[in-house]
Amino acid sequence: MLGLGMRLTFLHLGPHEDELAKIDRTRQYTTEIPVERGKIFDQRGESNILALDLPVKDVCADPDTVVSSGQVATVATALSQLLDLPVTDLAAKLNRPGRRYICLQRSMQEDEAERIALRRLPGVFFEDKTVRFYPHHEFLCHVLGFVNVEGAGSAGVEQRMDRYLRGCPGFMESEKNALREELYFKRGRYVPPVQGANIFLTIDQYTQYITEKALDSIADGHHDLRSDGAWAIVQNVRTGEILAMASRPAFDLNQFRDASDLARLNRALGSVYEPGSTLKAITFAAAFNERLVTPETVIDCENGNWTHGNRVLHDYHPAGRLTVADGLKKSSNILTAKLALQLKDNRLYEYMTAFGLGRKTGIDLPGEENGILRPQSEWSAISASRMAIGQGVAVTALQMISIYSAIANDGVMMRPYLVRRVVAPDGTLLVDRRPEEMGRPIRPETAALMRRLLARVTEPDGTGKRAAVEGYAVAGKTGTAQKPVAGGYSSTDHIASFVGFLPADKPEIAIVVVVDNPQPLHTGGVVAAPVFQRIAAGTAHYMNLPGSDEPAVAMK
Repeated sequence: MLGLGMRLTFLHLGPHEDELAKIDRTRQYTTEIPVERGKIFDQRGESNILALDLPVKDVCADPDTVVSSGQVATVATALSQLLDLPVTDLAAKLNRPGRRYICLQRSMQEDEAERIALRRLPGVFFEDKTVRFYPHHEFLCHVLGFVNVEGAGSAGVEQRMDRYLRGCPGFMESEKNALREELYFKRGRYVPPVQGANIFLTIDQYTQYITEKALDSIADGHHDLRSDGAWAIVQNVRTGEILAMASRPAFDLNQFRDASDLARLNRALGSVYEPGSTLKAITFAAAFNERLVTPETVIDCENGNWTHGNRVLHDYHPAGRLTVADGLKKSSNILTAKLALQLKDNRLYEYMTAFGLGRKTGIDLPGEENGILRPQSEWSAISASRMAIGQGVAVTALQMISIYSAIANDGVMMRPYLVRRVVAPDGTLLVDRRPEEMGRPIRPETAALMRRLLARVTEPDGTGKRAAVEGYAVAGKTGTAQKPVAGGYSSTDHIASFVGFLPADKPEIAIVVVVDNPQPLHTGGVVAAPVFQRIAAGTAHYMNLPGSDEPAVAMK
């Protein structure tokens, strides 16, 4: 009894205050309070949510406490039933005296975690977490991007707008008892988290749906057609707002780790390709803008076989003498090349740069490529004649739609953008994006002339007849480009495309469709134009665009 009394006295005396402080320190802890990441909506606002955080809990355990309770087998058996994990594995993890922390299962739904909490198993506790959730899975995957395991945006809007979306975590100091339960009356400093801001996109969810379904018609082997990939963009020509942007193949945002790098690539701005005849619009617009020719000017197309600079240039549809207007309608390579020679290298290069070739558009998404436009000093004697028809120059689909949107918009190029507003949790407007003019490469009267001539491309005898939409005049251009290979161009691999706008007389939307290596058909008029037609028809009817006075006839 004397010894026990002395020991009690010893434990309560001052010389051992350091030991008591050490005990207190083991009970104290600090924790970061998770913050809810901002939500992402389409242009219609909170009724169309595209990305959000869901609260979850990690199931954790303190093995030392479990061992001390003498209930390792009981706890392991209970958790095995609740977590659907092997009881032997759980017992091995829990039966480790001296170890204070182990995570048994991550990201459990709160209702499931509640079932475990009700069992009050010794040493078992929970950590609050959040996971990013995309309700529509693959839908808009390349635009939205995803959040990695560290909680940072790693692609798409999630990456570009991460500093607004992520918010600021909170902070708390408190103490726990031996069962790792918080002693609320011991809680110290508390800094509440600041929720991330919400993002409102220019994307229209239904237009995006129409666009993705149209691309899926290729991926699904519609009309026995196969391809290595396809992508499309829909843009408001007056503002530059992107209404839809889609690429195939796609991937499930909730399972992004399972997707390949190729599937995660946003091809609409990250794939560079030779555009072929769709680029002829620049050459024709430049020639008209410089008043070198008129639509009625007649040019000899050499019956489809012309030698320039000791190299032969062919036309897919051989012709003799054509007016410039008919040369655009029939997509004559020879006529276009002769226009380029009239322009001369310096003026052709100036118009190509004025239309944005060789540089990024500056869209608010990561991963945009510059394209390829060699400096004029590096051009050969035949460069102008080839680049004028879309060879020897490379673009992104975003650059191509910007060119045609400028023609539709009276010659004014608008910067494309996807994020319309950023709003803080308290309603403060952090970002309010407005249309931004990038340049005016051609005069309004030149743009008006190009709109009339491009509308002839979709007439029944034009190369883009399959892009026609009943009730609307559609303006646009087909493109069929051989893929470059070492020493020349492939005879089997192609890029098929169609880019245009409607209504041609009062344009509202522009659309570009690109199909990579379509098989067995490969021309833009046969492969890409029908996809354009599906997107254009569905979007025009959905947006209730006014019809044209002289409606085009949809071709089967």
